[in-house]
Amino acid sequence: MSVLSYLTSRASDTLMDVQEKDSIKKSIATLKARLNTNFEGRLKDHFQFGSSTRGTILPRSMNEHSDIDYLIVFNDDDSVPQTYLDRLKRFAEIYYSKSEIYQSSPTIVLELNHIKFDLVPARTAFWNDFKIPDGNGGWRGTNPNDFNDKLNLTNREHSNLIKPTIRLVKYWNAVNDFVFDSFLLEKRIVDLSFRGCKNLKEYFFYAIDSLSVEYDFVQWRKDAVSRAKDNVAQVKDFERQGMIAKAELELKKLIPE
Repeated sequence: MSVLSYLTSRASDTLMDVQEKDSIKKSIATLKARLNTNFEGRLKDHFQFGSSTRGTILPRSMNEHSDIDYLIVFNDDDSVPQTYLDRLKRFAEIYYSKSEIYQSSPTIVLELNHIKFDLVPARTAFWNDFKIPDGNGGWRGTNPNDFNDKLNLTNREHSNLIKPTIRLVKYWNAVNDFVFDSFLLEKRIVDLSFRGCKNLKEYFFYAIDSLSVEYDFVQWRKDAVSRAKDNVAQVKDFERQGMIAKAELELKKLIPE
């Protein structure tokens, strides 16, 4: 198997299968109904956002921390963030008493058997934006759909190779104990030029070669990035020498089977 065909196959594996999608879809429908019942007349809106709406979420088999981000927009807007977080925690304890529920600022985490929900309280802001907890007791502005639009446009401009590239890099990130924040990693990849890249292999290698570490990164994070770049360099070298089997073995250090 060539390096390109192996990456193409693994990129396909990073997509959720029909059964997992259906299970999550049913859980979201149940969540919506229970929110409407519990907070009748007290919500302006509630909806799914994040990587699960962008096509960049990984199946749980590849990332046990994969979750569904869910925004709950309250009508009233005069309370501190913790008030809304407490409301959502009480809601989850009533309707999901057998599940694990805890606050992971600034969200309420609801862990079901097959998926994890991050319940995010929100208030409306100007220009169709929202305010969500900032993790320090205050609010910060956000628009969950802005990045989706940018990602979808960039993906189309690059022959639909951006999303599979993101999923492959996110899988590498998960295998290496999350060197980078997943969302920030997606944003970094979308902002790359990918100049001269023509196929998934070249896009993936370009993304890995472009990874940069912050000055305050702990050493293990720096080491993981350095190893990844060394792996890519070695794969390229084996390919230049026509040693395809060795190139694939080296690649599997980056993207395991």
